[in-house]
Amino acid sequence: MSSPLRTASYDKSPEICVQGFDHAACEGWETIARTLLQKITQRTATRTVLVIDCYPGVDLTELQNHLIQLLPASLIVDADQAKRPEGEVHTLIKRNLTDDRVFGVISCHQLEEFFDSEKISEIQAKINAAEGLVVVFGPGAAQISRGDILVYADLARWEIQQRYRRGELGNWGVNNVNEDILRRYKRAFFVEWRVFDRHKTPLLKSADFILDTNRPQHPVMVSGEAFDAGLRQTTARPFRVVPFFDPGVWGGQWMKRQFDLDPEAPNYAWCFDCVPEENSLLMRFGNVRVEIPSQDLVLLYPQALLGEKVHARFGAEFPIRFDFLDTIGGQNLSCQVHPLTEYIQQNFGMHYTQDESYYILAAEPDAEVYLGTKTGVVPQAMLGELRAAQRGEKAFDDEKFINRFPAKAHDHFLIPAGTVHCSGAGTMVLEISATPYIFTFKLWDWGRLGLDGLPRPVHLEHGEQVIDWQRDTAWVQSHLINHIEPMAQGKGWREERTGLHEREFIETRRHWFSEAVDHHTEGRVNVLNLVQGDEAIVESPDHCFEPFTVHYAETFIVPAAVGAYRIRPVHPDGKTLATLKAWVRG
Repeated sequence: MSSPLRTASYDKSPEICVQGFDHAACEGWETIARTLLQKITQRTATRTVLVIDCYPGVDLTELQNHLIQLLPASLIVDADQAKRPEGEVHTLIKRNLTDDRVFGVISCHQLEEFFDSEKISEIQAKINAAEGLVVVFGPGAAQISRGDILVYADLARWEIQQRYRRGELGNWGVNNVNEDILRRYKRAFFVEWRVFDRHKTPLLKSADFILDTNRPQHPVMVSGEAFDAGLRQTTARPFRVVPFFDPGVWGGQWMKRQFDLDPEAPNYAWCFDCVPEENSLLMRFGNVRVEIPSQDLVLLYPQALLGEKVHARFGAEFPIRFDFLDTIGGQNLSCQVHPLTEYIQQNFGMHYTQDESYYILAAEPDAEVYLGTKTGVVPQAMLGELRAAQRGEKAFDDEKFINRFPAKAHDHFLIPAGTVHCSGAGTMVLEISATPYIFTFKLWDWGRLGLDGLPRPVHLEHGEQVIDWQRDTAWVQSHLINHIEPMAQGKGWREERTGLHEREFIETRRHWFSEAVDHHTEGRVNVLNLVQGDEAIVESPDHCFEPFTVHYAETFIVPAAVGAYRIRPVHPDGKTLATLKAWVRG
């Protein structure tokens, strides 16, 4: 292997220590109940309405049995009582769900469309007639009442997906816990999460408390004031989100050893090291650690995090994704292509597409990357063979149609949308891409079944419409492989531009250094990974944030608001380190 394994120091649970709020968080249902009762008894009114709104996926049974039953409520209202029937909901979102197993259309619905206004009025009348404590709970509870005390119970999308896999959870408002997991994920991705992110954003800004429900039977609650302070402090310093690791049919063994993962796991295919839509953010308040979706930071403080220009272009979306693809000791990824911008806009409601690149962290001696079609390929001939393979008539002859290029550590392969590509076996890839990662059109999957024992979906009908056939052997060699340009250098460092392609909005720079290197966000969020060296220190030249240690292969985010920052070796022993930095250009 061209890059040796290091002693595992990769931090799988990075935290942000929030200053000034050491006693603002509590844990355990009984302690949380006492905290809420103290807040309730401070009121002098004859009626107090406690609203516990929830992200879909929060365990409502646990919430009822271990919190609400501890409260002296005269009236308890489940928000589900006001929701429209399942059939009406399905009609409302039918166009968004489509008949496809994987792809839908991004929803623009508002949560109020899913509730019956007459039922809400009836419930509101009951609340107005009640005395004492009234508890309204569940997803969309604030549609019924904003209440006197507002708690928002949150949950990270990665944990939601685990509950899907364990058979614990169906989609919101529908009895489909046994439905194909890809269809449940599709409904969440295209509809639920979009609708509920719009709903929860103003609630997070005004909530009295935020309730962390990520760990069953281990709830944590923090005051709204402290939660907000934690987010603001995060935008003023470098930070990491919580990575998560996932097996796959093609997964390898490199991450298992390098990152000290479960040795009993069959493999690890992915690590989502910086995907704020799905990762968590850990914030520590004194002795208590609170886990929230990192998406909350994007939704509430997009300007400070992303910068004015990036926010103006993308809204409250984090547009850059860093993740790992491990095929060392594994298999090829599927042969695939990503949609062109106009195709993803017209068919799926997304306003930008998944351009990406493969940066090779490590590779076995015979490692390869599949990239572009071979010069002289006749499109209909290749498509005909792909269709025959899809029908199971024969294996697809990839050597006849797809280029293969040798891959070694620190190579950078650019993959603008429309380019046929695949990471071959024996590579450890740092994938840098735009965020709409669900839109991968598989063309050929080597005749494999997925880990669930089902054929993995192939979307040749989409793929054939977006392949750019001009990206042949000569073009790929000239434009997409190690397109590296020297940019600047100084004592103990040099900077190179490594991509991306002119059609891609992400710029990447590599810094080789044995001494400190000064950086500046230039008003745009920066995403970096330490691609060589054991560890480095990220510090503020003006002492605006505490020094931040990063280890080999860790991805970290520097918010736009940080401005100047410096990266230096922890041990200035003359050894060369390297970071890869990405930001939105233009």
